[in-house]
Amino acid sequence: MEQGGFFRLTLLFVLASHNAMATSNKGLCSSAFDYKDALGKAIMFFEGQQSGKLPLSQRVKWRGDSALSDGKADNVNLIGGYYDAGDNVKFGWPMAFAVSLLSWTAVEYPKEISLIKQLGYLRRAIRWGSNFILRAHTSPTTLYTQVGDGNADHQCWERPEDMDTPRTLYKITSASPGTEAAAEAAAALSAASIVFKAVDYNYSSRLLTHSKQLFDFADKYRASYQDSCPFYCSFSGYQDELLWAAAWLYKATGDNKYLNYVLSNQGWSQAVAEFSWDNKFAGAQMLLAKEFYNGKKNLSKFKTDIESFVCALMPGSSSLQIKTTPGGLLYIRDTSNLQYVTSSSMLLFLYSKTLNEAHIGRLQCGSLLLSPPKLRAFAKSQVDYILGNNPMKMSYMAGHGSNFPLQVHHRGASIPSIRVLRGKVGCHDGYSSYYNSAKPNPNVHVGAIVGGPDSNDQFNDARSDYSHAEPATYMNAAFVGSVAALLSPTEQTCVPF
Repeated sequence: MEQGGFFRLTLLFVLASHNAMATSNKGLCSSAFDYKDALGKAIMFFEGQQSGKLPLSQRVKWRGDSALSDGKADNVNLIGGYYDAGDNVKFGWPMAFAVSLLSWTAVEYPKEISLIKQLGYLRRAIRWGSNFILRAHTSPTTLYTQVGDGNADHQCWERPEDMDTPRTLYKITSASPGTEAAAEAAAALSAASIVFKAVDYNYSSRLLTHSKQLFDFADKYRASYQDSCPFYCSFSGYQDELLWAAAWLYKATGDNKYLNYVLSNQGWSQAVAEFSWDNKFAGAQMLLAKEFYNGKKNLSKFKTDIESFVCALMPGSSSLQIKTTPGGLLYIRDTSNLQYVTSSSMLLFLYSKTLNEAHIGRLQCGSLLLSPPKLRAFAKSQVDYILGNNPMKMSYMAGHGSNFPLQVHHRGASIPSIRVLRGKVGCHDGYSSYYNSAKPNPNVHVGAIVGGPDSNDQFNDARSDYSHAEPATYMNAAFVGSVAALLSPTEQTCVPF
């Protein structure tokens, strides 16, 4: 064969291989989604969840002031904070986790978020939550952890502005402790203190003071937190929250006492396959693995454990533990599965970033070698799935794209705004007139990530299906962290996983 003919055949083979790879990675090689828009909307969601006296800058106009007497029964000010999900209860433990995740995003991607003019909105969302935690921490050994009776609230379908269910108060003290809730509050405030250190030093210092007190409270009076059950029960114990809080305090202060704490208790760390409001091991491992790569080689246990987490998620890994749907979505459990998808994606992006910064070119998962771009490509596929690259061709973010859930399981969104329907909508009226309605919600809760599809990629847009149609603060907070990673041009690389 002539040399020219061989060259032409070789070129055709290379082009064909390239096109085949591009086809097999459709949705990974292109920026088919507007990540800037998605990030802005994901942050705006938190304005729709705000409790208390709303600021003049409020952009979600269908909401009004609500729960302006919270805390009155104990003569404390517990106004503000966030409603947890589609209900009207303020659960302090998962709320603090959402603040931790939002703060982590602001710490890791400030330039990218600032360039699209969203950093101010993100800081406002963090401050709204951290202010509530400060108010709830009324003494060194007292933390209010819940406002509202979950059982009574879930028997009603009312707008927050009409709410007349009991605003029962729950708290932890030295006599009745709850380590998970106190330690998560400590983590949230220390992470937030880093966010505000350069822009509001006094506020940052106040956050850090409360964080240290909360950590001491959590550690000295160890007992598992059960007061919010049956809605948020601790299944993983409190060791994960203590490691998570200590890791954040070390990052915020540089004080070796917190580094020594995690080293002394590294035996608590476990290889896990989820990162959630209940299980923070992977988050702590991620933070401490970064310190390992920064020279603290005695933290190798945490590096090994976070790599186990990564390997448990990645397709092709011999240690794969988490299955995917036929459409490629990570599937951990049926109820609000997207909370685990968004948190896992956030950590995959962060670990790929850590490896890049440490000039580590690969991660070994059994016989499989994974590069940082492969981790990013898989994490990106999860974000893209949520935004519409899925068998249903549906965006699972309300208000994003042309096809999204219209019956989000959310009281305020499903009843006409107090500005439109000024008469009170009572507990049972809400059920008969709006919950059971086949019509779309009158208010689009822009940016809300719902629970997502089932194990076969199917989604029934029904308000009554809370397992799949309900949003939550911590689900959105993790998505903010995931999509923020895609604002960087380096995240647009096409790499098969």
